[in-house]
Amino acid sequence: MADVDESLKVSLRKNVRSEIGDLIRSEHHGEAQGRVLTVTGILPSPIDDPESNTPPKKIREEQEDIVNALIRRSRYLLTLKGRPPFRLAGIEMFERLTGLILELDEFICHIPDSRLLELQQGICIALKNASNEYADIKNAAGWLQDISDLLEVDEKNPRTSKNVRMELFVYLASIKKQGEGNPILTDFAPKICKTTSNYASGLFHSYDNLDIPRTNNERESEFREFKRRFLKITGQKGATLRLIQRSGAWELIPTPNSISEIVSAISQTDFGEFCKERQRVRSHRERFRLHTRSADQANNQLKKLRERWLEIPADELSE
Repeated sequence: MADVDESLKVSLRKNVRSEIGDLIRSEHHGEAQGRVLTVTGILPSPIDDPESNTPPKKIREEQEDIVNALIRRSRYLLTLKGRPPFRLAGIEMFERLTGLILELDEFICHIPDSRLLELQQGICIALKNASNEYADIKNAAGWLQDISDLLEVDEKNPRTSKNVRMELFVYLASIKKQGEGNPILTDFAPKICKTTSNYASGLFHSYDNLDIPRTNNERESEFREFKRRFLKITGQKGATLRLIQRSGAWELIPTPNSISEIVSAISQTDFGEFCKERQRVRSHRERFRLHTRSADQANNQLKKLRERWLEIPADELSE
């Protein structure tokens, strides 16, 4: 099932890029983008003087910033990776993109920006082409989640091993019937049933004897904790590249070893130049604000963008 979901993810990403690839890549070719990528202090990018901007120019720049942020969000969603069996990237990508095009409705209703219209229409076409495959995988993923929920221990209403076994195999029989007539589900259902049956001999003892651990997850958590600490010490694969992309080449410059050395180094820097460089770094990091997999964080950021967008007077802009 994870392989089929991966296929969905790849085809969905390909369809999106086929429809709006030029739009979501266009930001890389602009002059402003080139300046942003030099936020390091080594090759300082120019900073516009806010006092020199006329109100119409400020409004236009605000519009550009918000549109670019939404484009970056769509581009980020094409990079999601899965963690089977419960976190499937194809399903998540489909649902997050669906949520994004619904969010775009309110932006477009206020100001019908041509790029947002193109972004929404392109994603809609890509999602439509993958909708049938998504529905099948989503259905099968629901089976796995139902089995997991069914095997959970209910402390308020304890069940015997016999009851749990009966409920589980009744449910397995039901998913076989649900999969009839559907090539993908017909392939999934027998494999899920077979895998569950292979574990059945040792799956139910813990419901009758509470001293028997249900799984070896506690022991596995020790290995996960070791891996977490190991990665914290040695660094995750690709972490250095992400740090440089998000913070600039400051990450390549050796840092002082103590607070006193930091104070000594910064005290020799002109305060005005320090403020400008800090603004460059903040502006650069702002580009990655929506690069988050957390639904809550993404919704909060989109809410702030929506509030900023609705404050733009529509009658002062023309496409």
